Amino acid sequence: MTWPPSRQAALSQLRAFTPDMGEAYARTRNFDLGPEARGNVSGLSPWLRSRLLAPEEVLQTAIGAHGFTGAEAFIQQVFWRSYFKGWLEHQPDVWERYQAGLAGALNQIAKDGRLAGRYAQACEGLTGIACFDAWAGDLVATGYLHNHARIWFASIWIFTLKLPWELGADFFFRHLLDGDAAANTCSWRWVAGLHTQGKTYLARADNIAKFTRGRFADTPGLAGEAVPLREAPLAPKRAPDLSEARWSGQRYGLLVTEEDGLAETLPLPHPPEVILALSGPSVRSPLGMGEPARAFAAGAVQDCAGRAGTKFGAPVIPLTDETWAEEIADAARGQTLEAVVTARLPVGPTRSRIRKAWSTGGLSRVERIEIADPFDAAVWPHTQAGYFKLKERLADICARGRFGLSAAADAEPQA
Repeated sequence: MTWPPSRQAALSQLRAFTPDMGEAYARTRNFDLGPEARGNVSGLSPWLRSRLLAPEEVLQTAIGAHGFTGAEAFIQQVFWRSYFKGWLEHQPDVWERYQAGLAGALNQIAKDGRLAGRYAQACEGLTGIACFDAWAGDLVATGYLHNHARIWFASIWIFTLKLPWELGADFFFRHLLDGDAAANTCSWRWVAGLHTQGKTYLARADNIAKFTRGRFADTPGLAGEAVPLREAPLAPKRAPDLSEARWSGQRYGLLVTEEDGLAETLPLPHPPEVILALSGPSVRSPLGMGEPARAFAAGAVQDCAGRAGTKFGAPVIPLTDETWAEEIADAARGQTLEAVVTARLPVGPTRSRIRKAWSTGGLSRVERIEIADPFDAAVWPHTQAGYFKLKERLADICARGRFGLSAAADAEPQA
């Protein structure tokens, strides 16, 4: 399975997998049969993460083909990404805490040669644990892992190898094609017992053997218990602002980022003067990004910008990674723009990057307008607690859901 960064490729895979979104998916989705045998899962998550596909259209496709009950297992997995996004919006300090923990862990590595050596072995797939080492190699080479493998991998990293969970989350984040701040951070926390306090996930040799159908039949030396990690209490939850943007009449540029590959479907009062394509991915990690993930994120932006330019008859300005803020300021002057419009930016590095530029750079005179996604507005109010609270509302959300064009992954919590 390959993932060209285009909406056309995403729609092709959506159509191809539609017949298997029902009973077949429910029966076989947990099996990791290897990189050459991915037919039991949709593989849609990279396109969903970049919103080259919208969760609404994936849900509507599944329900149209199989009905809600027939596709319920698939539908539940589609909502995991939206659940984690909404949960992190209510608890944004978790992202800041993860970043601080990562900085501390990297500092530890710089001072502790033994820890640095164990960390390097894990990243390079040299631990001697056959399944773990294979998954590490697959991730770096392809940017993708089956979701069950992600959870096993995270559990082994934390409880068998006893490495800081933040380093593992960072390893995934910089290599996954579908890596996003919410799903990645919260999934690693879920395995570690931090997301649902006290509830961990323990990788077991018999489970790995069963769900890899014997590819990894013997995995000795795994941890026999998964003692939950502990942390200080989190800050009180706060509801994200999902109010409608109030604007009209401005000359504006449409800013396309890696967070929204369907920017041309935003509810805009009139066409933009210019398309601003920020194709250089935000810095996910102090250690950089894997090439497959970087290329996919950049390609998704270029694909969206091209479609938007064609739809609106507007010129596309590719922004240089190092000087993009100055280039937006130049475009604003040259096109006499009063505003720059983009999709609402979720918690994570893209939001930090853009909002910082507006607060500290030369963009303060140009209004920044972020437009919330109606699907997020329908889902996020139900994401303040555990996933079960959202699960209870899935049928209702799907029944009411006519959100226009807007995508999600097929998995359990995505480690």
